[in-house]
Amino acid sequence: MTHKPCKGPRLGVRHLQSFLLFLGLTVMHIARLNVSVAIVAMTNAATTNPNFPEFDWNEKHKSYILSSFYWGYILTLCPGSFLCRRYGAKVVLFVACFGTAVFSLMTPWCISWGGWQVFCAIRIVQGLFQGVIFPCVTEHLAMWSPPEERNRLGAFSYTGTDCGTVLAMFISGMIAKGAMGWPGISYVSGSLCAAWCFLWLIFAANNATESRFIGEEECKYIESSLEHNEDFHERSIPIPWRAIWTSVPFLALLVARCSETYGLSTLQAEIPSYMNGVLNMDIQSNAVFSSLPFLAMWLLSYVYLIAADVLLKKKFLSLTSVRKLFNTLSFWIPAGCLIGIGFLNEDHKKLAIILMTVSVGINSGATIGSSLNSIDLSPNHAGILIGLSNTVANVIPILTPLIAGVIVADKHNRGQWQIVFGLAAVIFFIGNVVFVIWGTAKAQPWDADDYLKPKDAESAASEKKKEKTPPAEIAPPIDPVLEQQITWPERYTARVME
Repeated sequence: MTHKPCKGPRLGVRHLQSFLLFLGLTVMHIARLNVSVAIVAMTNAATTNPNFPEFDWNEKHKSYILSSFYWGYILTLCPGSFLCRRYGAKVVLFVACFGTAVFSLMTPWCISWGGWQVFCAIRIVQGLFQGVIFPCVTEHLAMWSPPEERNRLGAFSYTGTDCGTVLAMFISGMIAKGAMGWPGISYVSGSLCAAWCFLWLIFAANNATESRFIGEEECKYIESSLEHNEDFHERSIPIPWRAIWTSVPFLALLVARCSETYGLSTLQAEIPSYMNGVLNMDIQSNAVFSSLPFLAMWLLSYVYLIAADVLLKKKFLSLTSVRKLFNTLSFWIPAGCLIGIGFLNEDHKKLAIILMTVSVGINSGATIGSSLNSIDLSPNHAGILIGLSNTVANVIPILTPLIAGVIVADKHNRGQWQIVFGLAAVIFFIGNVVFVIWGTAKAQPWDADDYLKPKDAESAASEKKKEKTPPAEIAPPIDPVLEQQITWPERYTARVME
């Protein structure tokens, strides 16, 4: 009878870390995305609370403010990976959220003093702080998630992005109409980030061995499942850059992430413009319609999470198969919806909203499909992989509107929009094909902590000797008559020698 190793409590400190990451992603996404609602209240006070200042900003100024966050964000994605490896996720994530909180609380006063230019500067700085988030979240999950629970803990943590997106739209609108007006959006966002910092400082730990709250059994379970040696957390593991950039599974992941970003940015940014130009719908002015796709994305994330958990627990599919199945669903169904939306006319407005909501919601499966694949390929370098892939992928949303702008000369021309949606569908399709053929959930050889360690002369000579030594000949069978004369210890030794 085999004795199953104890995993500690069913709800342990590893689950607490995942919950803290969920809350962190929620509050930081509220602080990131509330500007789209705030800017409407700031330029049209009559629609919210007229007791606060109104600013005369044109569309060009608004576009600068909305995009400025990402100017800073893209610059710290890769540095965030190195900072996390050097100082640990606990310190880096605290600084990121605390910086976001401080500049959120400063925003109303600074705007009153410096106008839209200062608002842009604040958003750039907030982007610099938040660029480190996903490398740190991925690195933290890699340190805390046993392989058999990685799907569950990782996917739950990442649903904080969808929760934050939905809450940013609902909460910001209510705050702007309330007694605090548009400044209240920044104050509430900053306060939520500050509250999370307090919880994070108390309960977070870079790994299981550093936690003050973890039990011995749970700590042993996590560290042994990750195959960490006793001195693992004290050593610095060199990064195998050449092996990473020549790794076919990593390049397949990179293609998948870029194609997902292109398709999703088309869904989120271009479909509202299509609905306005071709279907005569002003979806952006309707908070319910605007938030429906993100609400669907958030809720369906849990459906994917439960389904993946069942498939893996019952051993119906391997982790690699689950990754590829969910990625296929989250890429190819939205691709079909994009093509379908392009054929709708003004008489099918409700169907257009349904297709847009379904396509964005179904795409949430990409978290379990390819987004978590960085941890599979290399738990030791997960932060580096996510930093590299996110840096490349985040260039795509800059290109998407430019490509659409070149194709669509007349926003009322449905044929031109069909080209935009067809191109996105093809990119979705090809990106998933690449991932299905070359992607994997198996840890790569270059993940080993001694991959770049030079072998000493003695071990190298020993390996050479092994290569040159011919294989031993198979011992002939012992004669049955002679075998009877051999005592049992000698017989045992003879069998072992064979």
